[in-house]
Amino acid sequence: MIVVIPASRPRRQVTHMNERTNTMNGRKVLKTAADFSLITAIALSALAELSASSGPVEATSASDGNKPAVKANPLKPPVQGSIPVAFLVSEGAVIIDFCGPWEVFQDVNIPSRHDAPFRLYTVAETTAPIRASGGMRIVPDYTLANAPAPKVIVIPAQSEPSAAVLEWIRKSTKNTDVTMSVCTGAFVLAKTGLLSGKTATTFHAAFAPFALQFPDIHLKRGARFVEDGNLATAGGLSSGIDLALRVVERYYGREIARKTAYDMEYQGQGWMNAESNQVYATAPVSTAEHPLCPVCGMDVDVKTAPKSVFKGTTYYFCSDDDKKTFDSAPDKFATAEKKS
Repeated sequence: MIVVIPASRPRRQVTHMNERTNTMNGRKVLKTAADFSLITAIALSALAELSASSGPVEATSASDGNKPAVKANPLKPPVQGSIPVAFLVSEGAVIIDFCGPWEVFQDVNIPSRHDAPFRLYTVAETTAPIRASGGMRIVPDYTLANAPAPKVIVIPAQSEPSAAVLEWIRKSTKNTDVTMSVCTGAFVLAKTGLLSGKTATTFHAAFAPFALQFPDIHLKRGARFVEDGNLATAGGLSSGIDLALRVVERYYGREIARKTAYDMEYQGQGWMNAESNQVYATAPVSTAEHPLCPVCGMDVDVKTAPKSVFKGTTYYFCSDDDKKTFDSAPDKFATAEKKS
């Protein structure tokens, strides 16, 4: 089962994620029957091309059509019934982190199956309502005690996990096909100890704190997602959509994943190329004219930002939390900033 755990993080804080609003393009009305026929023919042709492949195959890099970007690594879906997917939520859970994957899994359609491919539900410590990012009110479906055993777990960015939450992840992951984190949900997954000695990624603005807090985890910068055994970690925010599509591909093949993306009108190709986040592989450079927070790499306003002085240099921060993180090990952040 796949469990999804969202991690919440207020803007410019290490343990919380920013909320993003999406915009939609307008649609033009078809004026003539001839126009409609032409567009229909084009759409049918595109669908035929998407359906050309069958079964799980290796994704290829956009820059090298012969080099696999990710291995096929198929998963076996049940002959009957649905794959249970648990979304682990708590206060401040970032909406896109878990709603993006939720939309992917719910949109999968297997013509030959009577049951829905995935059965989705939310899990929390209690069924008391929580407030997700932006104030969305959510009533969890199950508690940790009575939640159905998941085959997939989704862990979004969210509030600090309790000992009970971490233990539930550890126990459930013994029987999952995939336990995946999105964004700073990687901090939650890392705190279980399951990622120790493994490779993972997280939100690009959390690379430095993650590496400092979990030195026994091999942090991979510039990855859209990372898979290591039955654990998987996605980068920030929309990266969770790509990792969810990748999970769909592993269960049901490239054709079904492509059709799901098509039905969602999702144009991203990251799910076919785990290395497609290279724009975040190199940390941005802070300058006197354009200072950046040494912890998260985001812009700062020197007039209002918290600051610290280390070895004669003044550093500005996005938040008091980032300042505390820097002050706990300034030599590490100052060295990393100079190298970048």
